[in-house]
Amino acid sequence: MTECSETQLEFHGLGKRAVVARFDGGHISSDGGALLLREVEQRTGILARIAEQFTDYRHPELIEHSVEALVAQRVLGLALGYEDLNDHDRLRFDALLALAVGKRDPSGQDRRHQRDKGKALASSSTLNRLELTLAEVAEDERYKKIAADLAGLDALLLELFFEAYDTPPTEVWLDLDATDDPVHGEQEGRFFHGYYDAYCYLPLYIFVGDHPLCARLRKADVDASAGSVEELARIVPVIRERWPETKLRIRGDSGFCREEIMAWCEAEKVDYVLGLSKNKRLDALSATARLEAQCEHLRTGEPARVFEEFQYRTRDSWSRERRVIVKAEHLGYGPNPRYVVTSLSAEEADPRILYEDRYCARGDMENRIKEQQLDLFADRTSTQTMRANQLRLYMSTFAYVLLRTLRRLGLHDTDLADAQCGTIRTRLLKFGAQIRLSVRRVRLALSESFPAQGIFMQALRNLQQVPIRTTPA
Repeated sequence: MTECSETQLEFHGLGKRAVVARFDGGHISSDGGALLLREVEQRTGILARIAEQFTDYRHPELIEHSVEALVAQRVLGLALGYEDLNDHDRLRFDALLALAVGKRDPSGQDRRHQRDKGKALASSSTLNRLELTLAEVAEDERYKKIAADLAGLDALLLELFFEAYDTPPTEVWLDLDATDDPVHGEQEGRFFHGYYDAYCYLPLYIFVGDHPLCARLRKADVDASAGSVEELARIVPVIRERWPETKLRIRGDSGFCREEIMAWCEAEKVDYVLGLSKNKRLDALSATARLEAQCEHLRTGEPARVFEEFQYRTRDSWSRERRVIVKAEHLGYGPNPRYVVTSLSAEEADPRILYEDRYCARGDMENRIKEQQLDLFADRTSTQTMRANQLRLYMSTFAYVLLRTLRRLGLHDTDLADAQCGTIRTRLLKFGAQIRLSVRRVRLALSESFPAQGIFMQALRNLQQVPIRTTPA
């Protein structure tokens, strides 16, 4: 068996040569791509503006890690694939991450206490203070004294959305969706959800394209649409004030087909396209179209679709008749009808276009949610309180925005222009780099075998064409 010690690792030999290793390479990082994220920050100030939404009640003379540094370390860690705060107990030695965070001495030799020498970044216990501080800081609180302004973080997501456009778009589709966020402890607000067969949260997301406008953590004992009107009432006026000529439309599955939402949209002159759960009355109204689709399938042996529209109102829950579209589809295994309700007129979109081009486009939002949960760890809500878990959700969301901004500003005209966050991380950010520090220079030796060197250099050139913010991060 291989014999190992704390100082030397011994592996299977290579011919007559012994193969040994030690963790003594010095300032070597596996995250060379953090340099690109630093360039994104210098040009957008995303991390600095997140930090502005926190109030620091710590004694100034005792602070070694500013709020801006803590926020940058946490968000960059998520973007680079480190989901746990515990990871930072080793990452605090990473000189390249310290450089990306903005530490003046990435080696950590300027720390006050001898025990901290060589550790430029914060430990997990210090980073915890960002998430665990209550909304109101008690006078006798010793550690948790960095309070977040949740409304400010919401507003920043909107501001970053506007900055992604050079000119106002003609129309904006706000996609709404809910997803499960399983929990495995005794977290505040956990609830057993029968559909997902698990204890979980039920966060609400609102996206425009690939940009998040809302990531709201909720208990799972609510309707999928709960809180949607309140979020729309917060978001829509801001968009209208900034882009008064832009048409606003919302889109969601049948979980959001609720009288409250539709009535609000109609009162605020916001168009909607929403899925509608099938029932016997809808099936009766669409019988002719479904029969036509069945006959076409029997004639050709291929899947058949027929689109039709009609006016429909529920017996009790709806306040008025509304336009309903049916996709009468017949497949090899039988009928597969689908319904949507909309405020758009026939002149604005015929039934086929409305369903295939307008409604079905909402499916892309599910990919964005998967990116957040699988690539940016938005479901890592393992702290005790709802507030702390909401802050974790914010951190993951801003890590997503940071990578999205890299994609938008740096990766256009490259093979990664449409890549998902996990692909960008794997192909562009995770490669070896050695950092060498001197009095006058920080020199980085990047891996010679890094396959995506061309894309990396093109991304840097693209980013260098973007002006640096007046107040650099």
